[in-house]
Amino acid sequence: MKIILTHEVSGLGIAGDIAEVKDGYARNYLLPRSLAMPWTKGGQKQVDAITKARATRAVKSLEDAKTLKGNLEASTVTVPARAGNAGRLYGAVTTAEIADAVKGAGVGSVDRRTIQVTNPIRTTGAHEVTVRLHTDVQANLKLNVVPAT
Repeated sequence: MKIILTHEVSGLGIAGDIAEVKDGYARNYLLPRSLAMPWTKGGQKQVDAITKARATRAVKSLEDAKTLKGNLEASTVTVPARAGNAGRLYGAVTTAEIADAVKGAGVGSVDRRTIQVTNPIRTTGAHEVTVRLHTDVQANLKLNVVPAT
């Protein structure tokens, strides 16, 4: 099925891209969550509008992304989490908790969907995650996971 992405989908593309996916993936996941819409000839006008809006925002967002990258990489963010005696967490640190900690630290504001955790964070101590700020800019964020009081 041919679709038009309305939001960024990891591994598939960004808003305004036209992608060919399996019917079930489109019907059961992308369309109900409003991440995409079916491709039509009239939908091509919407694709053009989305790409035009993205192009005007790209220069401004690239400059903002570079300054935010500098702020994120220069600081260490502390994330409180429930932990046992041995420093092992009850569960794992989520991307939403990381985004809240970044905002609370005053470093900047990041969307939880842009944070990439390669291995689940299940212990206290120092960890590192990647934040996709722009298509060309990625920041490495240092986390310090501490037991919550």
